[in-house]
Amino acid sequence: MKKSIALASVLVAGSLAGTAAAKVPEAQTNRLGNDLTPIGAEKAGNGGDIPAWTGGLTSVPDSVKGEYQAGKLMPNPFASDKPKVEVTPANMGQYSDKLTEGYKALLTTYPDYKMKVYQTRRSCAYPEFVYEATKRNSQVADLTPGGNGVSKGIMGFPFPIPNNALEVIWNHTLRYRGFKLTREFTAAPVTRSGEYELITVQDEAILQWSDPKKNAAEELDNISLYYIANTVAPARSAGSVILVHETLNRAIEDRKAWQYSPGTRRVRRAPNIAYDNPGTNSDGLSTSDSFDGYNGAPDRYNWKVIGKSEKFVAANSYDATLATYDQLIKPLHLNQDYVRYENHRVWTIEATLKEGTRHVYSRRVKHLDEDSWTMTGAELYDGRGELWRVQELHGRQSYAVPLCNKGAEIVYDLQAGRYLALALQNEGQPINYAADELDVDRYTPAAIRRLGVR
Repeated sequence: MKKSIALASVLVAGSLAGTAAAKVPEAQTNRLGNDLTPIGAEKAGNGGDIPAWTGGLTSVPDSVKGEYQAGKLMPNPFASDKPKVEVTPANMGQYSDKLTEGYKALLTTYPDYKMKVYQTRRSCAYPEFVYEATKRNSQVADLTPGGNGVSKGIMGFPFPIPNNALEVIWNHTLRYRGFKLTREFTAAPVTRSGEYELITVQDEAILQWSDPKKNAAEELDNISLYYIANTVAPARSAGSVILVHETLNRAIEDRKAWQYSPGTRRVRRAPNIAYDNPGTNSDGLSTSDSFDGYNGAPDRYNWKVIGKSEKFVAANSYDATLATYDQLIKPLHLNQDYVRYENHRVWTIEATLKEGTRHVYSRRVKHLDEDSWTMTGAELYDGRGELWRVQELHGRQSYAVPLCNKGAEIVYDLQAGRYLALALQNEGQPINYAADELDVDRYTPAAIRRLGVR
């Protein structure tokens, strides 16, 4: 078994050097569901603390059936687990190989920072139709010229056995998150002293890539996602609405975005909702293309695969969502008693700024969990090459759907001593993954003006 896993790693890593065609030999495709999970992770464990993947959580677990309620935040199915390791600044050297550079920096910068590491629970799972589409994608999906889009594939993960880093980042961008969904989330820009004001946003999306009625990317009219974000609190920000039509092939057309301002009562095109412009409701602590870990066109960077390794990541972090805001949000960093870490295999890729282009981040190192292709963390470097910001995304299985997504997104600004807590659902409701009432006719500039008028 160990020899088989090692050979599989060599085969995959060997194909990641260039930007070759996405398709893989049929023999490789047939590994999906065999020695690889249906989306391309290594099914076997590591012979130690990473167990074999046995299907994940595909329904409400018995451990929480008595307390689970539809429309309420998910109870923690692993609440009885106890930490196996607690990493602190004093003992971090013992775990150096399991720590990303971002976590090493947090542990070095903040004397009270800690990481409670629990047993690894490979809970990620998806519907069977996602697995079937992913296997088909491995044979038909392609990068468009330059790597700025995806063709021929549809639904699920376009490149479960990737050939290069661009395919890895597209797996994250187009990963299955349902088809039509709505949610209400909170953002909290936090000062050095721990002061914050909650910003509440109602957002919604139609993820066309996951439309079950479509057969190929060419049927999407080059739009992978329709998105609306409506800020509803605090009062001075309420009524600001953004609309995004996310294009699938950026070589044909860039992202289209509009913004309604309640001050002017006008809708304007918003080309600034992209790349390194300040992220909406981020108080300047993040960029537009850092939302969801990374989004948008990859064309300003050269991408390469660093490799796959075992790292401590925020995973199955249900308790971080179940805490109140006052319990979770503290000065300098989150209350680490609520964040769960596990040892996972992750893909690490690096983006370096292309000559002749600009971005506030000269280099970005990103870590993606093999069981979901979801970005779990990143290190963001400034123009001097100094580590500036650290991203942490809390992985979590939505077991009633089922699908593996993320909870909170945290951006730590090491130079300012501040941080942004984004996509929080604490004290609220879970994502509605069955928003069948949404229709593409709603995603127009006129519609967001009506939303913003109060």
